[in-house]
Amino acid sequence: MQSVVWQEIEQLYQEFQKLGISESVDYDKYYLYSLITHSTAIEGSTLTEVETQMLFDEGLTAKGKPLVYHLMNEDLKKAYELAKDESKLKIPVTPVFLQKLNAALMRTTGSTYNVMGGSFDSSKGDFRLCGVTAGIGGWSYMNYLKVPVKVEEFCNVLQQRQNAVETLREQYELSFNAHLNLVTIHPWIDGNGRTARLLMNYIQFCHNLFPTKVFIEDREEYILSLRQSQEEENNRYFLDFMFGQLKKSLLLEIEKFNASQKKGFSFMF
Repeated sequence: MQSVVWQEIEQLYQEFQKLGISESVDYDKYYLYSLITHSTAIEGSTLTEVETQMLFDEGLTAKGKPLVYHLMNEDLKKAYELAKDESKLKIPVTPVFLQKLNAALMRTTGSTYNVMGGSFDSSKGDFRLCGVTAGIGGWSYMNYLKVPVKVEEFCNVLQQRQNAVETLREQYELSFNAHLNLVTIHPWIDGNGRTARLLMNYIQFCHNLFPTKVFIEDREEYILSLRQSQEEENNRYFLDFMFGQLKKSLLLEIEKFNASQKKGFSFMF
């Protein structure tokens, strides 16, 4: 399945580049707004892409929407800006770097926790000092005592792989696997999903790739693919899902571009 889908992705990628879509004025800015909107929506935000654009460009909050959703979007925007700046310098992924990304997106919604394991501040990117589960009776993530070592191991392997990947497919698979592995370690009390998606995009930025979006309407399938890969310790389920998201992302951008080119122009008086 992956081989067939990848062939389709390569064709779409070539068409995307041939059309020069990313060269359009402010394209990167508004695509980034979309990435942010979908990422926070997966975590519960109800802000639409239009409302997010108004927040970022005009400083206007959406009527009837909780303040926390606006803060989530604003913080994630700062985190993405940080990631884009760091990607130009090809900053290696280390535990400190990951904590820096998490701290940026938890800047105003994080807080201090006092638990049996000690005190930690989620607004500063501190690793959790307590156990966490995915909902009531859900998946239990690894013991917090193992987190620092596992994050260190993850970063070491990722750095080695990032220097070795060459093809487009290898680079995307690296970013998708990094996403899966970081979520599985679950280093923080909150913001794990947003940080994992940001890390995925950071790796893509480093390789000058089209950044993959995880669509809010596919949230259930996204969570299921993560859970299947975690339970069976097989990344195939998640890679299949992410290949589909990459294909969908490219296809929608091409369709939107072609539709905009077909629109006629007439003078109105």
